[in-house]
Amino acid sequence: MNVFVFDIETIPDIDGARRLYNLHGLSEEDVAKAVFHKRRQQANTEFLAHHLHKIIAISAVLVTADRFTVWSLGDEQSSEQDLLERFFGGLQRYTPKMVSWNGNGFDLPVIHYRSLLYPINAAQYWERGNRQSEFQDNNYLSRFHERHTDLKDVLSGYNSEAAVSLNDISALCGFPGKMGQHGNQVWDTWLKGDIKSVRNYCETDVLNTYLVYLNWERNRGVIDQQQYQHQCDRVRAELIKSEQPHLIEFEKHWIDL
Repeated sequence: MNVFVFDIETIPDIDGARRLYNLHGLSEEDVAKAVFHKRRQQANTEFLAHHLHKIIAISAVLVTADRFTVWSLGDEQSSEQDLLERFFGGLQRYTPKMVSWNGNGFDLPVIHYRSLLYPINAAQYWERGNRQSEFQDNNYLSRFHERHTDLKDVLSGYNSEAAVSLNDISALCGFPGKMGQHGNQVWDTWLKGDIKSVRNYCETDVLNTYLVYLNWERNRGVIDQQQYQHQCDRVRAELIKSEQPHLIEFEKHWIDL
């Protein structure tokens, strides 16, 4: 089965916050400050509720029998609707096995809410067996099915107290991890107009996730050490020949343990 590793990056939904909290007339920065303050009062954190995140980047690793690709959907000018249409269109085309880190906890709920704002066809994603019988016992939605694997969920034994960050587990495995940028810097980076850096950061996240996934596949006996090494060599070769500085830097920071 094709493997599709995905990750999203988001900013506050400024237009939505203006409507919900009557913040018309304020600048984007002031609206964000207001919703961060409101959230901090409500939940003692500035991390916004899922429905107030606007998607600005979706990055992916796609692995098929003869192909390994890491990229960000659309381009730097793509709208949220365009990114979501491309995401669901890929699921329709490839019907891949999806892999994420905290996809059940964050990425997919955000995608669910944001998709309601546009005329998007996500039928393949929501399929539970009504049209395709094989989805009844293995679909994208059920937590314990493998058509979508949330590695954070699985590796923690579905125990939130045992959950760790992607950065930590990647570093322990010898992979580069965050390489100097973190998710809480995305909003500031966006305000500077540097969407390219956000997309590059998101791509390194899906690379870390895919490599952890390979470790897990080896650990549970789906692949052996030789197959694991072959896949790692394949990734390294693609990163080196990509001629993209952030991908080449990722390969240089990858340690063989």
